[in-house]
Amino acid sequence: MERRGLDACGYFEREGSLGLVQDEFRSVVASAREQIGEAYGSRLHSAYLYGSVPRGTARPGRSDLDLLLVLHHTPSDDDRDTAEVLARGLDEDFPEVDGVGILLQGKAAVLSEAERFDLGWFLACLCTPLLGADLAEHLPRYRPDGLLARETNGDLADVLPRWRRQVQEASGPGQYRKLSRLFARHLVRTGFTLVMPRWGGWTSDLAESAEVFGTYYPERAAQMRAAAAVALDPVEDPAVLRTYVEDLGPWLADEYTARHGTKTPR
Repeated sequence: MERRGLDACGYFEREGSLGLVQDEFRSVVASAREQIGEAYGSRLHSAYLYGSVPRGTARPGRSDLDLLLVLHHTPSDDDRDTAEVLARGLDEDFPEVDGVGILLQGKAAVLSEAERFDLGWFLACLCTPLLGADLAEHLPRYRPDGLLARETNGDLADVLPRWRRQVQEASGPGQYRKLSRLFARHLVRTGFTLVMPRWGGWTSDLAESAEVFGTYYPERAAQMRAAAAVALDPVEDPAVLRTYVEDLGPWLADEYTARHGTKTPR
């Protein structure tokens, strides 16, 4: 299997670019850029795209639009309300996307030592600049090592209780579908970063991530492939969610802790 995502020196190559955005998504990206600038004004330090849209692999009507906004200050409740309104409006106005997600962070948090190998790595390696000065210039280069594995996804055990509550409180196909996409993506990415240091490369492709994972854990390979399929085409079956929170998730959390340890408390 081809190993991708690293330069000749073994450092992450930044994935995605505005030039890779497909024609079908250029209008929503342009509108997002304009509306973000209008909504946040001088409060905004910089904005970024991430996910399938800047990688050029998005599927019209089925992929979501993911945005990271970095403010000069710690985001307030008003800032979060603004993001919710903005995301809802973009989702309603552009049928090309199936959902819009906006992450809000403060500049100090992104550049903090505590987030150096989590949020900092995410911005520097997986986010495409859309507006403002690129904070990646103030961050180091990264390798696919155990420290990165621990700090990116070494908190699955802490996440699972919240997932269980969400499953219990969910009602209706729409909520099940939303949760199945969220949980499946997280599990596949955690499965990949579990084996990332041994594989010695990087991919954001969920299907490839599942295949890489399966070469190291063949007994769980079918489950991870199925989760990758759900991440791309979410389902409305609550039994799938229960499998994630009662079987695959707990096993993966235990294996992750045994191999990489737990994420540094924030």
